[in-house]
Amino acid sequence: MTNRDLENALSLIADVPDYPKPGILFKDITPLLADGPSFGVVVDALAQSIADLPEKIDALVAIESRGFILGGALCRALNIGFVTVRKPGKLPRDVHRKDYQLEYGFDALEMHKNLLSKDKTVVIVDDVLATGGTVLACQDLVEMSGARTAAHLFLLEISQLNGREAIQRAKPGIEIISLLRT
Repeated sequence: MTNRDLENALSLIADVPDYPKPGILFKDITPLLADGPSFGVVVDALAQSIADLPEKIDALVAIESRGFILGGALCRALNIGFVTVRKPGKLPRDVHRKDYQLEYGFDALEMHKNLLSKDKTVVIVDDVLATGGTVLACQDLVEMSGARTAAHLFLLEISQLNGREAIQRAKPGIEIISLLRT
């Protein structure tokens, strides 16, 4: 994989104005996912970006729904566990729950209580870092479980929304990795 291969793959991400609400510029990764070779390049780049972390990573914690696509492929590539963080009411057993604010409203996330423990180290993965609200809610769920987060991993980061700064203020010391910053 070359830098040019990665640039070509990332160029497939489409901008969708005024979705899901007026004034929001949605970053649509589905054209990238639909191109098998490009998706493979991105998965390889994401895997490489966390391969050199000093801690042994036990699992990826992926945020519904596009984080699942990236997380599942990464877990297979890295041969590590996969923990899902979902919208309320989607998980069948006891959960930790966190309410949070999005850039365009409010939501909540849940994670099964018994999948992580204090001896586990994870990387949280999602497709886009915007304001940081979703990943901070997910981070709170990981902390409720007792596990430690080594890094937050994103396909792309919308820099003007200052999500990186929000995460660094709330959770200093956790590495933030983005393949593309716009």
